[in-house]
Formats: sequence, structure tokens, C-alpha cells
Amino acid sequence: QVQLVESGGGLVQPGGSLRLSCAASGFTFSSYVMKWFRQVAGKERELVAEIDSSSRTNYANSVKGRFTISRDNAQNTVYLQMISLKPEDTAVYFCFTRARLRNHWGKGTLVTVSS
Repeated sequence: QVQLVESGGGLVQPGGSLRLSCAASGFTFSSYVMKWFRQVAGKERELVAEIDSSSRTNYANSVKGRFTISRDNAQNTVYLQMISLKPEDTAVYFCFTRARLRNHWGKGTLVTVSS
């Protein structure tokens, strides 16, 4: 079955950096769009970044120039490199794909930006 497992979250000071990873299995990873979403308690989940099978990318305006999404098809992994982090980036970050005609989410990894 499709599995998405995020890692790399943690506590970081404002201005710091983190790299999130999402290890995927159970589908032909290289063929599918992969996305990162984030969610703050009490708010809707929002799209942060996405990457298609040709590695074309798209970003939310709030993270452009600070976040970079990438993929390693040999490792079935998608990454989210985050720099110049701000307190408003604090959220649970989720990996997502729509594969085999269904939506699939990871369990999320918490990113806390605080001094």
C-alpha cells in the first residue's frame, strides 16, 4: 500500500534552516506529483510546494525564495529545504500525493520556529 513518512521537523530559531524528508513507497514514485502542505491548529491545511514528475515546481507566495522542494527518484524521497524560517512557518508539515486514484497523506512532522 502507499505509504508516506515524513521526518526532519524540530525546533529552530527564527532565521534558521531545516530540511524535511518524505520517504514514499507502494507506488511508482517517479511518475507522480508530490506536494508539501502545512497546517496550524484551527486553520485549514495549505499547500506549501509541489513538484511534478519532470521536477517542475510551484510554491506558495509566502515561502517563495525561502523554501525549495526537490525529489530523488532513486531514493523515492521528496525534500523540502527551508531557510530563513519565520515564526509564522510554525506548523505540522504533511507530505501528499494522489496515486492509484486516491489521496494519500503522511502523518506529518512538526516544525516550530521560536527563540
